Amino acid sequence: MTVRPAFLDGNRLTLLETGQAYFPALETAIQAASGDILLETYIFQDDSVGRRIGAALADAVGRGVRVRVLVDGFGSQGFIATLMPELEAQGVSVLVFRREIRRLSLRRHRLRRLHRKLALIDGKLAFVGGINIIDDFDPAAPRHPRHDYAVRLEGPLVAQVQASMERLWRHVRWAQLRRRPPPPEPPVVDATPAGQLRAALATRDNLRHRRDIEEAYLEAIQNARREIILANAYFLPGRRFRQALVEAARRGVRITLLLQGRVEYFLQHYATQALYPYFLARGIRIYEYMPSYLHAKVAVVDDEWATVGSSNIDPFSLLLAREANVIVTDRSFAHALHLRLKAAIQADAVALRAEDWERRPLIARVASWAAYSLVRFAVGLTGYGGQHH
Repeated sequence: MTVRPAFLDGNRLTLLETGQAYFPALETAIQAASGDILLETYIFQDDSVGRRIGAALADAVGRGVRVRVLVDGFGSQGFIATLMPELEAQGVSVLVFRREIRRLSLRRHRLRRLHRKLALIDGKLAFVGGINIIDDFDPAAPRHPRHDYAVRLEGPLVAQVQASMERLWRHVRWAQLRRRPPPPEPPVVDATPAGQLRAALATRDNLRHRRDIEEAYLEAIQNARREIILANAYFLPGRRFRQALVEAARRGVRITLLLQGRVEYFLQHYATQALYPYFLARGIRIYEYMPSYLHAKVAVVDDEWATVGSSNIDPFSLLLAREANVIVTDRSFAHALHLRLKAAIQADAVALRAEDWERRPLIARVASWAAYSLVRFAVGLTGYGGQHH
């Protein structure tokens, strides 16, 4: 089932590029909280950043703020073993979405993960994006932070973020307690307009919002007239998505893909490369980001439509994980994101040429297709194979 995102006017969004902008903004918001903090993340790492945010959360509890944290059981295994007990001892409520996978399994329910990165402060301020609670600087690229984005959100759309986060918190709590919690208290939400932007929250879950994010992308691509810039860490689109991009290119739309250049996860990386010849042969430009890991999950269409969030364009995000993206129809915001992406492409990305890609060694091409076939096989075993070709 697909539910079209509900656009609301009167929002203010601040674009935050990399953790260098995001973590200070989040920490400041936590320090100013007076009533309630709810945080969701895939990775909460026990490192300098995790300790810093954890300390701010514990300090908030000391001021009488109710603090709740929801982490993924696979992505935050280290946090669960070390930092989580410390925070709980200081009064932070922590829930775990699906404990870590203890054995190799492709059963659908074991592969469903919490991949959202959301924060809610006092029902007035929210953060939505793709940045985990983890040190931005990877040892493999000590001078360049992971390239990712988030938004600081104020205005009526905060109510939708709050409703989604509260619903998932109650669901996880009920699943772990095996009994229904008491009815929720009516949320205190400030719906006062805070700006001029029109925006919507698109989520992906396994109930009413299975394909909302994908359909929002497809609608924007199908309506594109001039240009599409899409930056994605793990890009392995299904048939409908591929066809939509190709049809847009045939209409004369200039399409640029900014993708991961460094090998972080072997299977996803080489599976993505199997599709490079297909796109390059059809006039779609591909750039690989090289200085550090690209974790961005953003897009801009015609400098009028933009999205920032947690959802990759691959079967695991689009078919299995819980995701959240903000969609914005505002020229100033879209243009600002456009400029950031263009700067990253010009300064830090390598353009791929079809002729160079075709001259790759046979073993490299075989490795890409083997990885692609393995991913498709794995998706088929989950029961979703018929939806993602």
